[in-house]
Amino acid sequence: MSHIQAAGQWMPLTLPQLDFWEEFLFHPDEPVSTVAHCIVLKGTLDHAAMSAAISRTVAEAEVLWVRFRDGGKSDAPEQFCDPACRPPVEIFDFSNREDPMAEARRLMEADVKAPLDLRVDRLSAQFLIRLSEDHHLWYIRAHHIIVDGFGLSLVEHRCAQLYRHFRDGEDAGPPFHSLASFIAEEEAYRQSHRHAADRAFWQAYLEGAADLPVIYKGDESYGASTFEGVSDLDDTLPDQLRQTAMELGIGWPDLLVLTAGLYFHETLPRQKTADGEVLTLWLPFMSRWGSVGAHMPGMLVNILPFFVRLERGETVSAYLKRSAAILRKQRMHGRYRIEQIATDREMPEGSRFYFSPLINVLPFSAPAFPDLQVSRHILANGPGEGYSLTFRGADDGSDLTLRLDADSAVLDGSEFERHKNALPHLLRLALSPAGLAADARALVSQVQAEFTGA
Repeated sequence: MSHIQAAGQWMPLTLPQLDFWEEFLFHPDEPVSTVAHCIVLKGTLDHAAMSAAISRTVAEAEVLWVRFRDGGKSDAPEQFCDPACRPPVEIFDFSNREDPMAEARRLMEADVKAPLDLRVDRLSAQFLIRLSEDHHLWYIRAHHIIVDGFGLSLVEHRCAQLYRHFRDGEDAGPPFHSLASFIAEEEAYRQSHRHAADRAFWQAYLEGAADLPVIYKGDESYGASTFEGVSDLDDTLPDQLRQTAMELGIGWPDLLVLTAGLYFHETLPRQKTADGEVLTLWLPFMSRWGSVGAHMPGMLVNILPFFVRLERGETVSAYLKRSAAILRKQRMHGRYRIEQIATDREMPEGSRFYFSPLINVLPFSAPAFPDLQVSRHILANGPGEGYSLTFRGADDGSDLTLRLDADSAVLDGSEFERHKNALPHLLRLALSPAGLAADARALVSQVQAEFTGA
């Protein structure tokens, strides 16, 4: 696709977008930051309503039709929401093929693996695939520079709302906010007293901390994972999470983060600081509450460092309560971007923080389409590095899954398998009444012994 010249409002890139732009310049021929979801729809689908819903959703989601250019008055890259780049709804009918699902997978995998040139290509795709009369797929793909995982979830839920509107006449609801309004709000924040207060918080939090690891974006192995796997989680874990969340006053996603952090603290190398030994976790933060971004599917997610510490003789319950209080305080200042923290710490050009180990909890329910069974499948979620955990589930904690990804430079194969099996076991033990009262360090040691044969 050649450059599309159109008049319009050119806007600056946000801080996370600038980070992805630089990454693209280092890896122009690699699809390291593609994100893609597949929504499986089983039942009687109203094709006209679905096509109209996807089309209107895309028309509202300006970020899906952004294009970029080098330069401009400030010699910085700029972006423009260009209607000519709006992705069409592409219809595929594989119902007469010998293996319709295999054909659909080939189509989606080829699209996911195709490199995207941020300077010339459409950065989003929308496929509606018919496998049979009562089995369809809605495939959504974009580059991470324009949308994050929660942004895609907003797109999915908006489409479901519009499907009900076109099919049943329900209220269409408010459209998405514009990208320009978010950029204006973000600029106002950067000039505000709140931004200064947030900066002061993070400078104080990181003062005297161990050096935070850094990765060079031009590294040949950038974005690569050697090992990947899915851990089996006990069917009773969601109920256990909800019960413990009520008892401790801690949200169930934070219980997962902090319990996994406890496991990492005792099983991965720690760093010595003036306050004792710590493990640095990297935690995604949606950074959308109370802003235009709450109803605008852009690239807003932030990633922030969290230092896991254990006090001598601390129980699991005490550790969770103390750490959750720190997490809540951090999130009050979570709008301050990690890219700005990197600038504040004078990080070398072409580098960024090395987000490992990273723990991501995605409590996003699949969209609800009337009279259809719906499930969501993640086909690509951007670059991976080091060691990461991704918990996915509905907003009430049901349908919980755990995916692990690791680089062989961090773990060998046997270590990866041991962690894949031991971590779910620790979750079950630590969040039980007996586990909450147990010595935190001793409980992890017990689990380690069980899975190493010690």
